Amino acid sequence: MGQQAIETFRSCIPLFQALSDPYRQDIILLLAEKQPLSVNEITENLTLSRPAISHHLKILRDQQLVSIDQKGTQRYYSLQLEDALDLIKELVKTVEETC
Repeated sequence: MGQQAIETFRSCIPLFQALSDPYRQDIILLLAEKQPLSVNEITENLTLSRPAISHHLKILRDQQLVSIDQKGTQRYYSLQLEDALDLIKELVKTVEETC
């Protein structure tokens, strides 16, 4: 396996870690169904506390999987998957070409 494949795999680690948590998966699926949503609206649909939802949203935000739209005092979260999908596509392409 070439250096490019190794680097591509390594660059995907934070994304895979963010996606590996079942609660974050639930948030992503909920936002895919009904976006944009506030933290309170997400909390109403899941079994986690508001602070736990905020924690998971921060991780998703750090990996650029969700975006925030501020309206007054409310923050609304939406999916932002383009960069993550591009990275995964690059990984698949690299693996197909080098493995």
